[in-house]
Amino acid sequence: MSTQYFSVGRLVATHGLKGELLLKHSLGDARGLQDLTVIFLPDRPESFLPYFVAQIRIKGPQEAFLTLEGVSTREQAKLLTHKEVWLQESDFSRTAGKATPISYLGYHLIDGAEDLGEIVEVIEQPMQVLCKVIIRQKEVLIPLHEKTLEKIDDGGKRLYVTLPEGLLDVYLGL
Repeated sequence: MSTQYFSVGRLVATHGLKGELLLKHSLGDARGLQDLTVIFLPDRPESFLPYFVAQIRIKGPQEAFLTLEGVSTREQAKLLTHKEVWLQESDFSRTAGKATPISYLGYHLIDGAEDLGEIVEVIEQPMQVLCKVIIRQKEVLIPLHEKTLEKIDDGGKRLYVTLPEGLLDVYLGL
């Protein structure tokens, strides 16, 4: 059985001289991060390397300072900046705030009676949230806001939407 990983943010900067990193995340309540023991950084496409967390300090609702085992200098930390941070499914489920859009990762998007596919990425914009699904090997961005989102089924991991007419045609050339 393969492990599923979820992108939760990015290491955006170093902090101090002892290898601390600033994580900008979209998990919602940052307190869930305090029990985190491991994060994963991309090594190559579809391959991740584990980095064990020595310490986490919450900076704000979307930011935390991380100290990783084996990273003890600013220079070592600098090599990890701008990398996307991934969590295994079990850690993601435990740390993601239930009311945050990122918690929809892994849900299926349903338009009418049609299952459009699994949400593989959530992109938060100022006025709406975009959910990326793969349809016929093409990336499709579906907007979520009060006019498109009909119902959320947390138990069945489904989001029911009513898409604007012609939206899928733009992506799929129908």
